[in-house]
Amino acid sequence: MSPSALIDPFGRKIDYLRISVTDRCDFRCTYCMDEDVTFMPRDHILSLEEIIYVAKTFISMGTKRIRITGGEPLVRKNILWAIEQIANTNGLEELTITTNGSQLYKMAQSLLDVGVSRINISLDTLKAERFYTLTRRDKFQQVIDGIEAASKLPFKRLKINSVMLKNQNDDELFDLAHFALERKMDISFIEEMPLGIITDHNRAATYLSSDEVIETLGRHYELTPSASTTSGPTRYYQVAGYDHKIGVISPHSHNFCDTCNRVRLTAEGRLLLCLGNEHSKDLKSVIRESSADATSLESAIIEALALKPQKHHFNLDEAPQILRFMSATGG
Repeated sequence: MSPSALIDPFGRKIDYLRISVTDRCDFRCTYCMDEDVTFMPRDHILSLEEIIYVAKTFISMGTKRIRITGGEPLVRKNILWAIEQIANTNGLEELTITTNGSQLYKMAQSLLDVGVSRINISLDTLKAERFYTLTRRDKFQQVIDGIEAASKLPFKRLKINSVMLKNQNDDELFDLAHFALERKMDISFIEEMPLGIITDHNRAATYLSSDEVIETLGRHYELTPSASTTSGPTRYYQVAGYDHKIGVISPHSHNFCDTCNRVRLTAEGRLLLCLGNEHSKDLKSVIRESSADATSLESAIIEALALKPQKHHFNLDEAPQILRFMSATGG
C-alpha cells in the first residue's frame, strides 16, 4: 500500500497515530472523569496482538510516529512487550508515550530499553494536597520520583503536560515551568478539553486561555515564538537562558486543525478521526472477521480517512457534545 493513501479530504497527510491501549487509569483526575466512572468490559478492548497488528498496518501505509496513550497505558499488563514489537517495526521513526507518571519510578529504564524515545508526563501541580484534590489519589511523591528517574535517562525528549484551571492551579504557572526547565524538560500548558460530562466543576468558570498563560509567564521569562514544531498541536516558545521550551495547546482559543496530521485508535478499536467529533470507524470488527486480511484493514483505514472533518468545534457555554471521557479517547 502506497503511503500516499493516508491523505484526508483536505489534503492533510496523516502520518501520526495515537493508540489508546486501555481506558483504565489509576487516577481519577477531575477534568478527565468522574470518580464513579465505568470502564469498558475487558472483552470490548483490543488485545495487544490486535493493537500491534493495527500499528504495523499503519506503519506499512506511511505512518512515521506512534504515541501510546490510555487511560494510563502503563497499567496494562504486558504493555512493554507490545511497545517493543511496535517500536522495532521498520519504517517507524519515533515511538512515544503519554503517562500520568505513577509507574515511571519502576518502569522508566524498561521503557527506554524497549524503544520509547520520548515521554510526556502529566503533572498539574507541585503541591501534594492539591495533587490529591485534582487526581483523587495520594500518589504525588510517586509521580515526582518517576519524573526524577526518567530525567536521569537518555530519552530523546521529556515533557510535562499541565492542564490549567482558573482558580484551581493557575497560581502555579511559573512553578511548573521552572520545575520542567530546570530538569531540562519542555512543558505544555493545556486548555481543558470539554469531553465527557463531569460534576466536579463548571468548565466555563475554570477556563484559562493559552494567551493568559503566555502573558503571565512573560512576566517571568523572555519568551519568543519558536519555529520548531513536533507532530502534535503544541505551539512552542523559546525561553531565554534555557535550551528547552514552554508550549501551549489551545483547542479553544487557537484552533489547531489546519495542520492536523493525526488519527486515534481507541482502546475498543474505533479509529477516531478527530478529537472533537464523533467521526470514527470500527476497526475491531474488521480485524475479527474470519476472512479479514491486511488488505481489508488497509481499505477500512482509507475509507475512514474520508470521514475526517476539517476542524472541531468546542463551546464551553454548551453541554458537552462529546460524551466520551478523555480516558476513553486517548491523549
